[in-house]
Amino acid sequence: MTSTSRTPRHPHPGLRDQLETLTTEAFRPELAEIDRMPTLEIARLMNGEDTAVPAAVAARLPEIAAAVDAVAARMSRGGRLVYAGAGTAGRLGVLDASECPPTFNTAPGQVVGLIAGGPEAVVTSVEGAEDSPELARADLDALALTADDTVVGVSASGRTPYAVGAVRYARSLGALTVGLACNSGSELAAAADHGIEVVVGPELITGSTRLKSGTAQKLVLNMLSTITMIRLGKTYGNLMVDVRASNEKLRARSRRIVALATGAADDDIERALDAADGEVKHAILALLADVDAATAARLLEDSRGRLRSALAAAHG
Repeated sequence: MTSTSRTPRHPHPGLRDQLETLTTEAFRPELAEIDRMPTLEIARLMNGEDTAVPAAVAARLPEIAAAVDAVAARMSRGGRLVYAGAGTAGRLGVLDASECPPTFNTAPGQVVGLIAGGPEAVVTSVEGAEDSPELARADLDALALTADDTVVGVSASGRTPYAVGAVRYARSLGALTVGLACNSGSELAAAADHGIEVVVGPELITGSTRLKSGTAQKLVLNMLSTITMIRLGKTYGNLMVDVRASNEKLRARSRRIVALATGAADDDIERALDAADGEVKHAILALLADVDAATAARLLEDSRGRLRSALAAAHG
């Protein structure tokens, strides 16, 4: 999560006219009295608005699936998954990236969240950062981007210069690019190899794209990372067999996952996990294939970490 410098704000000609054409910025006169409604009525109204988001995502599932397959192909060759966005979109990318190591035991730097303005922008606004495609280029240069990497630009409007600039620069370097926006006909989707436009409509509070647009982005980013990790063999069925047991809750979860996968007795599970230095996948393989921890490690290395393949090899 990085950004190398700040940039001063420059007026963008015609920006107000651009915003007026965006669905996410549309004013809804029927909600002009929302501040005078009872709290429960506002809550019901907001909840009803949110129910439209999954349907909007569902309409884009073919594009999402195609992007996932392309990302997984690159990551299987050692590539990285990089999110780039500003404001809420950038924070959601940082969130998704930060959750991959404990959930899927991804290597440091394998999934990266870039936010315009750098780490400070996660908790506060950084003036003008989102308006700079140059910042995006500098942030990607700091990663030494390669053709095996994927850059996902995230922007509700689909026009944020930082996100569009990241996608255009990454594509010029031969990296795979995905553009996730919440308006149709967006500049961001057009700039990417894979454009995903989840159109959720005008927001409850005009222009507050942390609402339905943010929810849609969160759902799609969950899909991109989670399904990619499934494709990479980071799960066994729906079990998080690559979970990193970094605290007591996760250690308990590790034991439960081994139990669900193997049906083994508690004492056997403890011994297998101890021998495997806490590695869930190794412990499962050792128990199911009746091999020692060293053999389990070798089989998994030969199978590129894919438990099903390692089990098949163990059983000959």
